[in-house]
Amino acid sequence: IIGEHSRPNDLDVNPIKGKNLTNVRASGSDDAIKLVPPRKLSLERALEWIEEDELVEVTPINVRVRKRYLDPTQRKRMEKAKS
Repeated sequence: IIGEHSRPNDLDVNPIKGKNLTNVRASGSDDAIKLVPPRKLSLERALEWIEEDELVEVTPINVRVRKRYLDPTQRKRMEKAKS
């Protein structure tokens, strides 16, 4: 899980893949990406935030939120099976 989406559905994102440039003249504006600083998740906040298809991993150093099924096709398959 990378961040929050403004709509109720999940958005599959590959964080390693770069953004495709469609307009060459606007390519300079893509260099200055403005990132919002990450929020520190406590265990209580992570448990409030997760959906039923997500898990909270707790280590001595970190609290992580992740999807139960990491593969997007398997996620869709399980969602259909649940319905």
